[in-house]
Parts: sequence; structure tokens; C-alpha cells
Amino acid sequence: MQPEQLVDLLTLERLDRDLFRGANQDIGAAAVFGGQVLGQALIAAGNTVAGRPMHSLHSYFLRPGLVRVPILYQVERVRDGGSFTTRRVVALQEGEAIFILSASFQEPEHGFSHQLPMPEVPGPEGLPDESELRRTAAERLPPAQRPFLTSVRPVEMRPVAPEGLWTEQTAAPRQQFWVRVPAVLPDNGELHRALLAYASDYYFMGTALRPHGVRFGAPGLQAASLDHAMWFHRDFRIDDWLLYDMASPSASGARGLNIGHFYRRDGVLVASCVQEGLIRQRG
Repeated sequence: MQPEQLVDLLTLERLDRDLFRGANQDIGAAAVFGGQVLGQALIAAGNTVAGRPMHSLHSYFLRPGLVRVPILYQVERVRDGGSFTTRRVVALQEGEAIFILSASFQEPEHGFSHQLPMPEVPGPEGLPDESELRRTAAERLPPAQRPFLTSVRPVEMRPVAPEGLWTEQTAAPRQQFWVRVPAVLPDNGELHRALLAYASDYYFMGTALRPHGVRFGAPGLQAASLDHAMWFHRDFRIDDWLLYDMASPSASGARGLNIGHFYRRDGVLVASCVQEGLIRQRG
């Protein structure tokens, strides 16, 4: 998929005042990519709000999405307050909810400001594109995983430590990527936030697997996103490089928790996200 096609994917068809329909992207996986549903739901919510950017979202993945069936997004206008607006979105397929999202929008205003410093890492120049690393690693993985690993992705990602991307050795529960959409995008903050939400699902859950020497595609591994939350702090463009710094503070009960931060190249923290995923080892 090319970046322009990703923008089209996040452009929903309006069926009614608060009802939207989205197409699906086939990335070679058995189910719809979670980042797609997240980004489309963000767009659906934003289509019912004017003049207030989204500052946070909280979501749950309830069922795997069917690639062959379009997704309906039903928006509930929970509240329109003096400073904040709240929306709830239910994603539906064949009459069943597959995903739910709550989102909050805020009237722009000034206030206290601080942030965690950006980690000191090499810039994206000279780092390899992970798509090439995926295609190299695909030959060593089960055939069922190869269509997913060799699919063309619309988000460019460059790992800061490429040597540890696909090894099966134990490693610290942290990884970092430079990410961007390699296209000139319109000046539409809602679109850039939706694209960042889409990109935030790549590699995120795998952070919790690193200390255990397990990678996606390992025999007997059942892995799925359970929830995803994001906070948008400051302005950014996803057609320029952003550093995605991921860490996993804990794994227990067949679940892994992952925390991520996005930084602009000038060191400004622009967004944070948290995801818990199912990481169940069978047999």
C-alpha cells in the first residue's frame, strides 16, 4: 500500500449524520490491522466535532476484524461542553461490536508545560528501512507469517537497533524506531493524528516479548491487542520523522503492557500511548 492509499483508507463514507463506513486494508494477516480500526474510529469521531482537536482516546479491541467485510462506525455525541467535547464510537461488523473508542476534544488553550527529555539516539539517516529487514527475516519464519511480513507498508520505519529486530535472543524490554509517512500530506491536524494512531500499533506489542526471547510468528504464540490509549500533547507532522520510543514495564497473566512516546526531531514530545496485549504461549 502506498501512502496515498493510506489517506484514502482513512477517508470514511458518511452514511448518516453519525454513521460512517470504512474499507479494509489487507496486510496479509488473518484479521484487520488494529491500527487501521483505531485510525478510522478517530476520523469518525472527529467528523462530528468542529474547531476542537482531539487530545486523548481510550479504546478496546473486542473481536478480530474481518478483512472481507466493511466496518461501520457509529458515533455517539456524549457531551459538548464549554471547553471539552466527548465522543464514543462503536465499530461494527455483521451486527457485532468489534471495537469501541472514547475520545475527548479540547478547545485550544495555554497552560503549564513540561516534558520528559528525548532519548539520545542516532538520527534516521543511515539507518536501514525495516521493510528490507522484514523481507530478509521472512524466509526464516513459518510460511503462514510470510504474507504479513513481506507486505508493503505505507509507514516508513527505521529501527535504532536493527541488529536486534528479529533475533530470538532475550533483550531489554525497549525498542526505538524513527517513523514517518513518506508523502507530502495536507495541513490537516486530524489526519496527522489518525495516521499517528495507525502507525502506533506497529511493533508496539512486541516490546513485551523481547525479554522472553520470543518474536511474532513463534510456534504456539497467541498475540492480540486488547486495548490502546493515546494522548496528543503538541503539534506535529507525520510526514516528517518522529522518534517512537517504546518500553514494557511489565508482563503477567498472559498480558504484556507497553508504553510509547513520540518525539519530533527537535526533541519536543508530541504524543504518548499505552497498550496492553495478549501474549499467550500455547503448548
